[in-house]
Amino acid sequence: MASLQIINRRIRSVKNTRQITKAMQMVAASKLRRAQTAATAPQAYTQAARQLLRNLGAQTVAATHPLFAVRPVKRALTIIVAGDRGMAGGYNSNIVRALGRHIKETPAEHMVIAIGKRAALSVARAKDVNGIASFDVDVPDIAGTVALPVLEKATELYEAGEVDAVHVISTDFVSTVTQKVSVRQLLPVLPPDEPGAATESTMEPSAEELIDIAVRRVLEAEVLQAILESRASEEASRMLAMMNASDNAGDIIGDLTLVYNNARQSKITQEISEISAGAEAIAKS
Repeated sequence: MASLQIINRRIRSVKNTRQITKAMQMVAASKLRRAQTAATAPQAYTQAARQLLRNLGAQTVAATHPLFAVRPVKRALTIIVAGDRGMAGGYNSNIVRALGRHIKETPAEHMVIAIGKRAALSVARAKDVNGIASFDVDVPDIAGTVALPVLEKATELYEAGEVDAVHVISTDFVSTVTQKVSVRQLLPVLPPDEPGAATESTMEPSAEELIDIAVRRVLEAEVLQAILESRASEEASRMLAMMNASDNAGDIIGDLTLVYNNARQSKITQEISEISAGAEAIAKS
């Protein structure tokens, strides 16, 4: 009887766990719809901004802009975007692994700006990086409280010569079931791919002023898009992780129910055998 009680308690425990994971799956699905809309809405603008940045980089005057200056990389700054919470499968750990690979591939002194509590915790535990700032990612105004301060800090360090390169490590939202970790160079601004593409165009109010304003706006859009897509990827990963947990709980419940039924049937058979043996003994006596 004790074994049947243990199995029954285990079944109830797994059923309670499945209820929790199903609830978390529904919450993540609801958040995913909003995060996906927020991430996909500005994609066309971000693509156009990247093309504008390439066109501006082709201007002759861009060579004198401080954000286009290329220097030997002795000190590097990396902006990583993860989540504030766990229970999202491999979402946070993939970002941390990508940071580790990036550090190994870039021999330099590394500084990190962490966006997301999980990223900040990982950076705090790391021995080969210097965490200089951290931000929560689950905030209402991402642009004003996260993207702009992060970009201002990065450009300030780059223009002052305290860092020689700035990269962003984030998760691209491809679809609900596919998310891809990417490493993008933010600074220095990359010139056009075509060699010899430097051009001269007439701009108002002036080429220098226009390029400075446009470059900073484009970089802002780049950072904001990375954060928005990372948030959508996080909710998608959490929804899939909770769905898999619910499915696994269902399988465990099925297996435990089969074990419980077999144990109960064996016990019933044993009791019947004992009753039959007792009745036979009484009849012989």
